[in-house]
Amino acid sequence: METVTDEARLRTLVGGEPAERALRKQLDHIDEHARQFLAESPFCVLATAGADGRCDAAPRGDEPGFALVLDEHTLALPERPGNKRLDSLRNILANPHVGLLFLVPGVTHTLRINGTARIVADADFFDQMTVYGKPPVLALEVTVEELYFHCSKAFVRSKLWQPASWPDAATLPTLGRVLRDQVGLTDQEAAGVDERGAERNRSAMF
Repeated sequence: METVTDEARLRTLVGGEPAERALRKQLDHIDEHARQFLAESPFCVLATAGADGRCDAAPRGDEPGFALVLDEHTLALPERPGNKRLDSLRNILANPHVGLLFLVPGVTHTLRINGTARIVADADFFDQMTVYGKPPVLALEVTVEELYFHCSKAFVRSKLWQPASWPDAATLPTLGRVLRDQVGLTDQEAAGVDERGAERNRSAMF
């Protein structure tokens, strides 16, 4: 087994330098195409790292357009009630650098945004983030440093948007069963987890 330890060897293995187009597509602001993509995106993955370098990636989702563009250099993400682990938020307190990967269902290219984030407890834009009558608990205000669209190869290979390739969900354990086995829930408690999950799915959370 070879462990790659330097960029020169890495470049040799992957075939050299990136094409000029791959470098030129990187922007330092939110242009009209990114703005439109964000307006249609209901989901992103938020990547953070703590002061010790340990990384975390967490899902974020809401109605399309949940990532609110404040200006060409700034966007905001609502923070809804959750499990209170606060993994991403605690990381941001120690290290403000974040990475975001936005998806639009059925679209095979993605939007990547890197920048710095701060946690805000109140802002004028909270009213625009109100869902089902409830404003966000907090929000992340992200200053955009790097923005670019990523090609579709991963989605083509994974067939992510092709229902015929999807597994039968019934073959996978429910969350209640997973928690029963991992943390020792009783069968009754596990059933309750699944019932509450189904109710949240029906009522679109909260």
